[in-house]
Amino acid sequence: MQNFNLSRNYATQLDFQDELASFREQFVIDDPDLLYMDGNSLGRLSKASQTRVREVLDDEWGRDLINGWNKNGWWDAPLRIGEKIAALVGAAQGQVLVSDQTSVNLFKLAASALALRAGRKQIVSDAYNFPSDLYVLQGLANLLSPSPLQGEGRVGGRAYELVTFGSRDGITPDLDELESLITEDTALVELSHVTFKSGYLFDMQKITEMVHRKGALVLWDLCHSIGATPVALDDCNADFAIGCTYKYLNGGPGAPAMLYVNKKHQADASSPIWGWWGQSDPFAFNVDYQPADGVARFATGTAPMLSLLAMESALGPALEAGLPRLRSKSLQLSEYLIRLSDEILAPLGFSLGSPRDATVRGSHVSLRHADAYRINRALIEEMKVIPDFRAPDNIRLGLAPLYTTFAEVWETVERMRIVMVEKRYEKYSGQRLKVT
Repeated sequence: MQNFNLSRNYATQLDFQDELASFREQFVIDDPDLLYMDGNSLGRLSKASQTRVREVLDDEWGRDLINGWNKNGWWDAPLRIGEKIAALVGAAQGQVLVSDQTSVNLFKLAASALALRAGRKQIVSDAYNFPSDLYVLQGLANLLSPSPLQGEGRVGGRAYELVTFGSRDGITPDLDELESLITEDTALVELSHVTFKSGYLFDMQKITEMVHRKGALVLWDLCHSIGATPVALDDCNADFAIGCTYKYLNGGPGAPAMLYVNKKHQADASSPIWGWWGQSDPFAFNVDYQPADGVARFATGTAPMLSLLAMESALGPALEAGLPRLRSKSLQLSEYLIRLSDEILAPLGFSLGSPRDATVRGSHVSLRHADAYRINRALIEEMKVIPDFRAPDNIRLGLAPLYTTFAEVWETVERMRIVMVEKRYEKYSGQRLKVT
């Protein structure tokens, strides 16, 4: 950043030069004094979604009732919206579907991958991966492994094993350890493209090639990258991917998730959950399941139409802005935050919990402090700053390039400084609330 300085005027100058500044007007900003730094957990409400939900309630559901499935394109929505998301993840048509929640999609695709690599019994993941991913993989390994009472004679033979690699510094994954864990027995490697604590960004192409050299398959979790970080699933020859839509895509709380199945696998891959939306001819009501062609076979039950259509409308700003510009602003925001933190917060006991190297950093920045939880509480309760806390000592600041301003970043750091200098955090207990 040229002519960097610590003044608020410098932040204002950056906002004046920001070519994405006008996109902020497309979002509901109820309280201009509230500094929302948690778009990496739940994105802001878009005005387009607000309008769309009212239309669906009043006109499509309210007036058309059951006719809405045909008249308003509800039935085709999961595939139609999947094609829009495909443009944000570097996927050609016919490979992305909106369906269920992220964990359910992970279960479906991981089970499919293991079936495609029958005989291999190892699953590899990151010890710093989002715990829900690890839970799903643990549960799947347990489900598919023989019980002691069944013995080795059961179909499937020996048990599945989930192995994880770590990090030398709690920020950067140990890629040498990852490579050493992938063997001829590895069926699947599952990783978050951007890790949820530190924001480390994996080199998707390099890791995918590493996995394929051993004959294994790779499944990418895009939850913390989609909508803010360039993703090139096809170019990287990825096998499978999943991702939520309520973070940088601003789809709304609990919005349906996306899944990606590379075309090279679609003829052989099968969902373990045979739902009626994945049936080749749902309204024939045949009692024997016949999977639909392509990625549609990974649909399960009836799509949640209100949240699905709200999410579709929310995609507009990201698609219009384009990932190159979103990534450029994201990096400018995070670089600015890190430089302010080095100058203002580091002397107050903070350290950087994210990579300094911008090429391996996603769109959120973690700042670490021994009293991080109590500081986080003070920011939320007293300072009108909303970040989030991740154990043991991370305050995460999510930088959403569509609506986060440089002035907001400056003001966030200033309010954090006040919390520390005035010791406002000391009045808060370390006992944690249910949602942090």
